Amino acid sequence: MTEPSRNVECKAHDPDPGRTLERALAAGAQERGVLRQRDTYFAVSRGRLKLREEDPGGATLIAYDRPDAASERVSDYRLVPVADPAPLRDALAAASGIAVVVVKRRRLLMFEETVRIHLDEVQGLGSFLELEAVAQPGSDLARERAQVARLRDALDIRDEALVAGSYADALTATGDDGGPVGVPDPELLELARAAARTAYAPYSHFPVGAALRTDDGRRYAGANVENAAYPQGQCAEASAIGALVAGGGGRIVEVVVAAPSRDLCTPCGGCRQRLREFAPQDAAIHMADFERVRRTASLGELLPLSFGPEHLAA
Repeated sequence: MTEPSRNVECKAHDPDPGRTLERALAAGAQERGVLRQRDTYFAVSRGRLKLREEDPGGATLIAYDRPDAASERVSDYRLVPVADPAPLRDALAAASGIAVVVVKRRRLLMFEETVRIHLDEVQGLGSFLELEAVAQPGSDLARERAQVARLRDALDIRDEALVAGSYADALTATGDDGGPVGVPDPELLELARAAARTAYAPYSHFPVGAALRTDDGRRYAGANVENAAYPQGQCAEASAIGALVAGGGGRIVEVVVAAPSRDLCTPCGGCRQRLREFAPQDAAIHMADFERVRRTASLGELLPLSFGPEHLAA
């Protein structure tokens, strides 16, 4: 068997993809286009096995093994081009089962010819940044580690932003109710919790905070504001959307709703519709308490068959 290829790589939350792109270009990276990828992960006993279908491009079967630590790590991998992915996908699914499917939009840049920079928008999870320094055969990895270190410095990728595991792991993590739990932007999570702590809820005694992140990296938070005339109260999500509009508006790509509750706190029906006005169907909605994220869903899952601005006649 031939030796696998190797990368030195890391993955991190990317709260401001626009700023990251500017910094990457300033560091000398070159854009190589936008890719739409669908990765089907199969249930295997060793390492990870996925079938990647890419547009533009083709399909590739990828077998890889790497540590799951939230740090720079070495990945050993093998790539097999696939001319006709459908029958292979069906055969592997029948033999091993499908673990999860990861759908993402990837902006690809290259740095020093051998380092791939991925600006990823992952359906159900949010925005991430990946660095992959491709090692030459026989390399002691010193050059690749140095390249990743330089890029981490240039792009301001801090240790606390690094993410363990894979997108597949994040999508298959489960909460107390068995539902999926994603990995929210850490600052967004703290903003939502901080807003909940300052909520005005003298009647229900149920404080809620919400925080929104736009596609250009801005964040806005709001809390529920109750009123003695009960119908005049306002939900946390509505307060956050109001702050967004006052701040210039924008497209929402990630939401955190937080409450110190023993039960799952989800956006009400009205707030799901309010979010629909500014967010796409695949926007990640994280529902959290003050200790952990309990559930993650897309807006489309929370509001199926929804009505939005695009349904109105011009």
